[in-house]
Amino acid sequence: MNRRTLINQLSAALLAGVVSLTGVGCADADQATATDRGRVLVAGATGRTGRLVVSNLLEQGYPVRALVRDMERGHEILGDGVEFSEGDVRDIDSLRAAMQGVASLIITIGSSRKDDPDNGPEFVDYGGVKNLAQAAADTSVQQVVLMSSAGVTHEDHVLNQMFDNLLIWKLRGEDALRASGVDYTIVRPGGLMETPGDETAVVFEQGDRSTGMISREDVALVCVAALQVPAARNKTFEVFGGEEQPPNDWTNLYSSLKSDNER
Repeated sequence: MNRRTLINQLSAALLAGVVSLTGVGCADADQATATDRGRVLVAGATGRTGRLVVSNLLEQGYPVRALVRDMERGHEILGDGVEFSEGDVRDIDSLRAAMQGVASLIITIGSSRKDDPDNGPEFVDYGGVKNLAQAAADTSVQQVVLMSSAGVTHEDHVLNQMFDNLLIWKLRGEDALRASGVDYTIVRPGGLMETPGDETAVVFEQGDRSTGMISREDVALVCVAALQVPAARNKTFEVFGGEEQPPNDWTNLYSSLKSDNER
């Protein structure tokens, strides 16, 4: 049994007063249980980070629906443990249909670096996020968690030069979510590493000043924890890998942040 699974199981036992095989990430009394939160839609579910989000949600007992453009590919990647809804972030009607009966939405989409302008940052990282935010507002989704990127406020960032103003469009996507009226959490990870998660503590910062790296698995943990901690709502922050040892106290980490209307 790995460390993360053990922590999840112990957390659930402490919260429920019984031994359970489904945890909620840590033993903070003000965190909601998975069943309280309801079904979670994951946009970008077949991507490298999205798959980890789906896996973590399932591990913690959430009912999960994956938004996919190709149902067959979705089943191949994610298996049969999730629901599927076929849709495209550039088609808002398909998104409204996918969000029926959904309590929360986690967005891990990212534009393709292939030579396809319709999959570029303007239409995915901005337009897609805007459509998802509007569809969430139209269907009474309670909370949206968006995986954005550190560095989005730096127009001269090298990623803008390399990838069609990628970070500029991501920032516009963030702004569209903030303007939607839906409760949100905007997570801005540093450089993503393909390393195991839950091996070091994570660091939350605000102000978009720092740079650093973080495990994709840790980003998935941060996104899922945002559904469980009331203090995560309406906050934007950067997240990097730290030097301390886990477990991470998600309630304290999220409570340490200022909400966007306080900054």
